[in-house]
Amino acid sequence: MTAPTIFQVEDDDDFSFFMKHAIREVGANISLTVAPNGQKGLDVLKRYEENNVVPGMIILDLNLPGMSGLDLLKIIRDTSFYAKVPIIVFSTSDSPTDIQAAAQFGASEFKTKPLGYRELVNDLKTLHTKYINTL
Repeated sequence: MTAPTIFQVEDDDDFSFFMKHAIREVGANISLTVAPNGQKGLDVLKRYEENNVVPGMIILDLNLPGMSGLDLLKIIRDTSFYAKVPIIVFSTSDSPTDIQAAAQFGASEFKTKPLGYRELVNDLKTLHTKYINTL
């Protein structure tokens, strides 16, 4: 099992599609694995841990079906295996309450989902440079 550069938990197929293409623009060597909800995300993370595989970054949607992104964030941050992995919350919300809760539960950053593709590419370039290039 190879570690993805980015592991994303996202239920919006359209956003995942754009993310996949935007990541290709950021770098050809960046790999992406996507889980469609919190429970499947947790299942993948447990398999990574069992196989000693650490993703370079985790991107969580805040509003997921079933288990919320915040619930998943808490679980991940309570797992020492992922203590040093940057976790970025990408959400349509820009609520100060959501931003504060994400920070409180250990998110490295909170980003409002960009409205345009170019903005997404720029956000990913910044995140890649800030977190993954420093590993």
